[in-house]
Amino acid sequence: MTISLAVAGASGYAGGELLRLLLDHPGVRDGSIEIGALTANSNAGQRLGDSHPHLIPLADRVLEETTPEILAKHDVVFLGLPHGHSGEIAAQLSEDTLVVDLGADHRLADAADWEKYYGTEHAGTWPYGLPELPGQREILANTKKIAVPGCFPTGATLALMPGVARGLFSEQITVVSVTGSSGAGKAAKVPMLHAEVHGSAKAYGVAVHRHIPEITQNLGGLTDAQLKVSFTPVLAPMARGILTTAVIPTSHSAEEIRAAYAEAYATEPFVHVLPAGQQPMTANVLGSNCVQIGVEVDATAGTAIVTSAIDNLAKGTAGGAIQSMNIALGLEETAGLPLVGLAP
Repeated sequence: MTISLAVAGASGYAGGELLRLLLDHPGVRDGSIEIGALTANSNAGQRLGDSHPHLIPLADRVLEETTPEILAKHDVVFLGLPHGHSGEIAAQLSEDTLVVDLGADHRLADAADWEKYYGTEHAGTWPYGLPELPGQREILANTKKIAVPGCFPTGATLALMPGVARGLFSEQITVVSVTGSSGAGKAAKVPMLHAEVHGSAKAYGVAVHRHIPEITQNLGGLTDAQLKVSFTPVLAPMARGILTTAVIPTSHSAEEIRAAYAEAYATEPFVHVLPAGQQPMTANVLGSNCVQIGVEVDATAGTAIVTSAIDNLAKGTAGGAIQSMNIALGLEETAGLPLVGLAP
């Protein structure tokens, strides 16, 4: 039986990355998975190649309108839509359709947090598409609805998860994530113009960023401690990638913390804990679904410094979506997901 899938928001960065990875998926190559409708909003009626000329095998496909009727014809639907737009469409799709939402609509469990940070009515909570969280693979294997994590929460959660879960860190967590401009999406915005971004870096969303409750939700489920998470994103002059630095008070040694991380991630195909003295680089994971993590301790300050690097469009969005889809469909979890980056 052939599995048909549709991609809503195919003209955007997330949709383009999703299709790039899907084209190399063994199911697509052997015909057991078929790429069906590719939809868009303002770009409907145009060739996909007008938005993504690098997707040569699909370049002549015409983008259709994003409607429930078109999407409903498929077994799997990826929703690569702006925040606040997935809920209404998802509600009109069959319960038998595997719906993978790359937007934020279904990530948060607390409706009050959603309304505070997003300003609209909460669309409900779906199983969270971060397989590395304890017990999450079993949940994803038995669901038809998946909420893909935000790119910042992916990097921050994986950087902090073993230390928080094992009680190696204080409740006060400070996270700074440096990101490329593709995280803001493909729509034209003055702050994202090359002349605005090139040669400069700036913090934004300080103390009020929408991903604060998501990071807190992920880590809070690992401990009984009342965590206090401070998160600051920084826009850097690069197209893609996120480098996260977390600083947390600790009384444990670097060797002890690093050993805990190595044990926690020993069987994870995409998470790589680096040796002492080696730091993650975004270039090393570019185009891959991998995460690099570095662990050090400043004994003088009494703080652990944990760094992580991901590709925000791959593991941070599209790669994480395909990884979760693979689990939900009973496929090999790593299918179609690159383990090797593009450095230099």
